[in-house]
Amino acid sequence: MADAYTHGHHASVLRSHTWRTAENSAAYLIPRLRPGMRVLDVGSGPGTITADLAELVAPGRVVGVDASEEVVGTARRDGVERDLANLEFTTGDAYALEFADASFDVVHAHQVLQHVGDPVAMLREMRRVTAAGGVVAARDVDYEGVIWSPGSPELSEWLDLYLRVHRGVSGEPAAGRHLKAWARRAGFGEVACSASLWLFEADEDRAWWGGMWAERAVASAFADNAIRLGLADRAKLERISAGWQRWAEDPDGWLLMPHAEVLATAE
Repeated sequence: MADAYTHGHHASVLRSHTWRTAENSAAYLIPRLRPGMRVLDVGSGPGTITADLAELVAPGRVVGVDASEEVVGTARRDGVERDLANLEFTTGDAYALEFADASFDVVHAHQVLQHVGDPVAMLREMRRVTAAGGVVAARDVDYEGVIWSPGSPELSEWLDLYLRVHRGVSGEPAAGRHLKAWARRAGFGEVACSASLWLFEADEDRAWWGGMWAERAVASAFADNAIRLGLADRAKLERISAGWQRWAEDPDGWLLMPHAEVLATAE
């Protein structure tokens, strides 16, 4: 995984990653899982989804692979705490996975393809390690489809900046709308598509999501990249951060993030 990661691994970023579960981020895949299945989770991050998958397919082997040794270390510690004997984590390159052909029944990637320079090549590699009749499962947000209320010039400024920073670092922030085409270009003949969303509107959810982005806008690698690319200065980032905080505190606040999903069958 040589591609640069827009957000980095600041604590504010990892808070959003550890919130993710199979239920809120991979529900489309759950009906396809069975005990005893072999599962690979590509770009597994801190491993919360991976651990859920391990529980769902136990005693089947589940492996999480990520480019960051630091994040893999966190995932290993948390996996030990959940006492899952069928779960392991390793570092690796998703363009050149260190597994034999047809090693897994399910190969999963959540919010990964949006961050890579060649998602089709990565899907081909995921297909290589998937057994015949198995599935490659991918879910990605479409940032160009994000909507919120009430209207906020700071959040509008944030979205415009986010799209430019993401594309300036690596990948496609509107990845969701491209998943089907990418899977077909990767050689999959059978591609089942679905969609789901994250909605943040309850007081607790707004405080968490808005507060997280208020911090990420000024303290994470996103902020560093925005400045490095010449797309923002510190004053702009501070203004966006304050806008997120105001949205989080507004009882009328509402934000929706649409996601596309594919289940691509290996032949």
